[in-house]
Amino acid sequence: MILPASIATVIALSYAPTPFLQPEEPESSAEVHVEVKKTWICPDCSENEQYVLEELQRGTKITDRNALATIMGNIKQESKFIPNICEGGSRVPYDDCNRGGYGLIQWTSTQRYLGLGYFARKYECDPSTLECQTRYMINESIFQKVLPRFEGSGQTVAYYMKPAYYWLGWGITGPRQTYAYEFTKKLRWA
Repeated sequence: MILPASIATVIALSYAPTPFLQPEEPESSAEVHVEVKKTWICPDCSENEQYVLEELQRGTKITDRNALATIMGNIKQESKFIPNICEGGSRVPYDDCNRGGYGLIQWTSTQRYLGLGYFARKYECDPSTLECQTRYMINESIFQKVLPRFEGSGQTVAYYMKPAYYWLGWGITGPRQTYAYEFTKKLRWA
C-alpha cells in the first residue's frame, strides 16, 4: 500500500528523534536559596543522648526545649541512656531480661516489653540497640497518645512532667525533673 505524501511525512516526523535540550544556565545574579532547618543540639551530651535528641526531633514535631529536656530527663532517670539495661542494672540482651523493666524507658509491663520485641522483628532491628529502641519509643502507641502535649510550646518542665508520667507511669520519681532542668541548660539552638 502506498501512503499519500502528507501522511508519510507525518508518520516520519512522529518517529524522528527529539533533539537533546540543554538545561538553561541560571543567570549569574540569581541567588540560590537553601532552607536550613534549625534544631536543638547538645554538644555536652553523650553520644547516646545526642542520638535520641536528634531522632526525637526527626521523628516528631517537638520543637520546645523544655519538652525535649523533660523527655531526655525521664530517659536518663529510667536507663541513663543505656539501651541494653535490665532493671537493677544488668547489661543483657533483650531476651535475657526476665524481670522488671528493660531498655531506654524500662519497658516493664508484659505488653510494652513484648511490643519492643514485635517491633524489632517487624522492622528487622535488634531490640537491644539504641537505634531500634529509639524508633520503637517514638512509635509506641502510649508515646503517640501523649505526643501532642509535647509538641505544644512555651510550657514549663513541670507542665511536661505530666504527659511524661502518663507515658512512663513511673513508680519512683527520683531525680528525673532535676535531670530535665539540667538538659534545659545543655540544649543549644543551632
